[in-house]
Amino acid sequence: MTSLLRAPDFWQKRRHPITYVLRPLSWLYATVADRRMRRASGAIMPVPVICVGNFTAGGAGKSPAVEALAHAARSLGRKPGIVMRGFAGRGGAARIVDKGRDTGADVGDEALMLSAVAPVAVSPQRHDAAELLVEAGIDIIIMDDGLQSGRLKPDLALAVIDRKRGLGNGLVLPAGPLRASLAVQLEKTDRLVLVGADGEGEAVAALAGRTGLACLDADIRPRDAGRFAGRRVLAFAGIGYPQKFFDTLSAAGATIVRAVPLADHQAIAAETARALCAEAEASGLAVVTTAKDMARLFGASDPALKALAAAADVLEIDMIFADKGAAEALVLAAIDGFSRRVEPSGAAFNPN
Repeated sequence: MTSLLRAPDFWQKRRHPITYVLRPLSWLYATVADRRMRRASGAIMPVPVICVGNFTAGGAGKSPAVEALAHAARSLGRKPGIVMRGFAGRGGAARIVDKGRDTGADVGDEALMLSAVAPVAVSPQRHDAAELLVEAGIDIIIMDDGLQSGRLKPDLALAVIDRKRGLGNGLVLPAGPLRASLAVQLEKTDRLVLVGADGEGEAVAALAGRTGLACLDADIRPRDAGRFAGRRVLAFAGIGYPQKFFDTLSAAGATIVRAVPLADHQAIAAETARALCAEAEASGLAVVTTAKDMARLFGASDPALKALAAAADVLEIDMIFADKGAAEALVLAAIDGFSRRVEPSGAAFNPN
């Protein structure tokens, strides 16, 4: 149940022997990634665009941030839509996710999951997905990931950082988790969202102080946590940072007897599904997973996958900002940035 898609441990260690071996490749990767980021102009959309990205590979909390912003936009009377590249979907032309027809294999697990929050369009190009949403009447776009791609020009760019892991060893892929040189990524960022309790918090706080970027504190909290209090569970998670899910489930009061980390976006094999169900049944454990993992199981035809989907309970989570009005303030900042872009005189944006 392991995969190379899981973040390696040495990404947290700057002086690990493997990092020295991989540094030449990191320099090459950084050169290409940095040049692409600096040269990217990005398609300009006729509605405000918020980019929710992260500096590192692996989970930082982008999807909960996207959900929080979508809810905030709707509370302000907007019609939000979400643009994603998609992962492990069938690719091809841009498409709007159809929750009644599509599966994770069609559009990607995160796209299917987020389609329950707001309309989602997927495309590797991103700008054509954004155009589909605008044609459908969306008046503000939230882009999940894309800080490094430059396919769309954002009016506000956020970088989500998990405090516990911070920026790892500070090196660029493959020697470390950074997706481009930190300095170049900071050039493209307007706000930092720091998620969770202190871990590598001091280094992250120092980064914030050096950059002068506004920082917002947030936390990931379980929704309806009482349902899990006192339960003995077998938990499995195929996300960027599975331990974050296990920690959140434990904080909800569950006793995790067996934790099964899978790789991010890892397709769940029938053999794995059968093993999880059999172990849970033999030990009298409840099966609990993430919304993203459940999205991968949605629409499965294999009996073993269907059985796992039927047996598993989902721990839903929310991103809660320390400042109660922070999500709404971010949406308004993007709208203001858009207004200044299209109306140099400063006239307010009115989608109607």
